[in-house]
Amino acid sequence: MTTITSVELNYLVFRYLTESGFTHAAFSLGYEAAINKCPIDGNLVPPGALVTFVQKGLQYLEMEAHLNNSDADMDEDFSFLQPMDLITKDVSELRLMVKEKKKNLQKDRDKEKEVDREHEGERVRAKEKERQDREKEHEKDKQREKPPEDHTDREMSIDQEETVNKPEENGVPGGAEPMDIAPTSSSLTCEIPSCDVTILEGHTSEVCACAWSPTGSLLASGSGDSTARIWPIANGTGRSGAQNVLVLKHVKGRTNEKSKDVTTLDWNGEGTLLATGSYDGQARIWSTNGELKSTLSKHKGPIFSLKWNKKGDYLLTGSCDKTAIVWDVKAEEWKQQFEFHSGPTLDVDWRNNVSFATSSTDTMIYVCKIGETRPIKTFGGHQGEVNCVKWDPTGTLLASCSDDITAKIWNMKQDEYVHDLRQHSKEIYTIRWSPTGPGTNNPNQQLILASASFDSTVKLWDVELGKLFCSLNGHREPVYSVAFSPNGEYLASGSLDKSVHIWSLKEGKIVKTYTGNGGIFEVCWNKDGDKIAACFADNTVCVLDFRM
Repeated sequence: MTTITSVELNYLVFRYLTESGFTHAAFSLGYEAAINKCPIDGNLVPPGALVTFVQKGLQYLEMEAHLNNSDADMDEDFSFLQPMDLITKDVSELRLMVKEKKKNLQKDRDKEKEVDREHEGERVRAKEKERQDREKEHEKDKQREKPPEDHTDREMSIDQEETVNKPEENGVPGGAEPMDIAPTSSSLTCEIPSCDVTILEGHTSEVCACAWSPTGSLLASGSGDSTARIWPIANGTGRSGAQNVLVLKHVKGRTNEKSKDVTTLDWNGEGTLLATGSYDGQARIWSTNGELKSTLSKHKGPIFSLKWNKKGDYLLTGSCDKTAIVWDVKAEEWKQQFEFHSGPTLDVDWRNNVSFATSSTDTMIYVCKIGETRPIKTFGGHQGEVNCVKWDPTGTLLASCSDDITAKIWNMKQDEYVHDLRQHSKEIYTIRWSPTGPGTNNPNQQLILASASFDSTVKLWDVELGKLFCSLNGHREPVYSVAFSPNGEYLASGSLDKSVHIWSLKEGKIVKTYTGNGGIFEVCWNKDGDKIAACFADNTVCVLDFRM
């Protein structure tokens, strides 16, 4: 509600007394109210302003009474109008001002709705796929309840499908054709026994992200329940409750809001600090004992990606507000905001301690550097949203994947992509480089790029030639996450089919598998390569013991 100050009212009364010839009364009021020090410019106040103001007040009350009893299309809101507007403008002018104001507000709301509709981002897409997964499971249950002859047909179709997926025995001479690795009957014996599985319970909504501390036995998880959690993982296994877990609350008290979902998290290189990104647009930094060290506020939309640089002095965040921000962690403030994209920023990845890449729904990839006001490199070539960007271990090659069903490899020395990888049949959700090749701990192994797709496959690419050499066809639903073991010999994949598969890249087959009770959004290895964590849509995190 608009208010008038005592200074403004005193001036209006003073003017009224002066204009009405009440000289002594005007002098007394002017002296006591210090009218001569009043900041109001008398030239802007028309004669008879007080009377006009009282009349306007009566008119306003009359309009307010009229509008409260009128149709919905007459519900103008005058609360934003200032006293001088009410004094100097008639009803028709006020109505025009209100309509213009409402029109602008509606435009802003429509823009926000459009962004929400078109770019809900990773978490929302994942939840939608999970719903589809439930529907498909429901349909499968119905099929199972049909008479025996229907079951026979279904089993035949599955057998035929697996036969199609299996590699041909007589390959092309010289090994030119890529391997096509499918599940075999032996893979059924690879199920990880329950004694080697630790189930972490406590989250009250789907678990979207998980990450191992690089230095110890701590596992972090982020969920739609407005919390992140730090779990101390002992060597033993079994079902675990919340007795040892640290709960990092992103909102005080209980809430039904979905704006505080923890969408992404990352440990610093020393394993001493955990950063979390939330749907409320804030990044938070926590110590390993659960203390909130910093809250970083500048984004105006959900944070979808967040990464520490190797040195640990900067944190990089990418948001639905179309920007990326580099934060100075020690100073607890933003150092630079990068506003190059025309759509939400979906992913960010450091190239080194001062430069990084960003990708967006606008199909573009920008390489940025702290201190530079323009991108130092622009990569355009994708025809759909770019879901993920990742630098190879040496920072020489950049890989990207997109809804346009392609993955691409880029080099800073040229503008066009180096390789265009086109063997998937549906959107590619994420990519990962193997921890191998020159400049790594495994220099003698070949550098590999893995891509995970909604077509239910994981594909492995020969980076040097830009060709597919292996397709892993064990999943039945979209694959949302892949992760290489620290030694580069194994690959873990997690899917909406509720299964984690661990593949041996040497043997070209599934060596371990685990099936939970919900779709899987992320998988990750610990630093020793003997444990794999997976986060599920059924609110749990599972830790799998992996010792061959």
